[in-house]
Amino acid sequence: MTKDFYTAIKERRSYYGINKEVQVSDDKIKDIVEFAVKYTPSAFNSQSARLVVLTGEAHDKLWDITTETLRKAVGEGDFTGTQQKMDSFKSGYGTVLFFEDMAVVKSLQEQFALYADNFPIWSQQASGMHQLVVWTALETEGLGATLQHYNPLIDDEVKNEWNIPSNWKLIAQIPFGNPTAPVGEKEFQPLEDRVKFYK
Repeated sequence: MTKDFYTAIKERRSYYGINKEVQVSDDKIKDIVEFAVKYTPSAFNSQSARLVVLTGEAHDKLWDITTETLRKAVGEGDFTGTQQKMDSFKSGYGTVLFFEDMAVVKSLQEQFALYADNFPIWSQQASGMHQLVVWTALETEGLGATLQHYNPLIDDEVKNEWNIPSNWKLIAQIPFGNPTAPVGEKEFQPLEDRVKFYK
């Protein structure tokens, strides 16, 4: 990685304009995802994250599934904006699907009953960390990405299409590709309203 940690976090943004003309190898993308899964922390070291990477026809198929699912949900309503968004994701090179293995979560609930209510929350928090690590690492390689949440609408068809275990719960999707359009300026709320220090 050519960027320091602070720069990588600062420059990670949502890129909606992406295409398939990436200069990053599939092996490098594999390294990024495997690194995130291995080293991102999780409560009780549960390691409940499950990631699936779709490229090529599989990536295109995902966004076809999502498009048709949303079209059915919208019915006779205006689908123009949604279609444009779906087309922008499909134009990318690939998508990382983030799942949590709920069998692991359930096992921890049974082992540590005192914290049972917290394990689904901690599972979501761990997934969020995995998403940030992957998203930021993709950015350091010059790839543009966004974080999407079309679950649970697409869950069943996604599981059927790629033979995903029933105990894996879909949490998020990150479509990525070569950036084709700049991102706008990001506005920040005053830090003094968001962070407190005491000693």
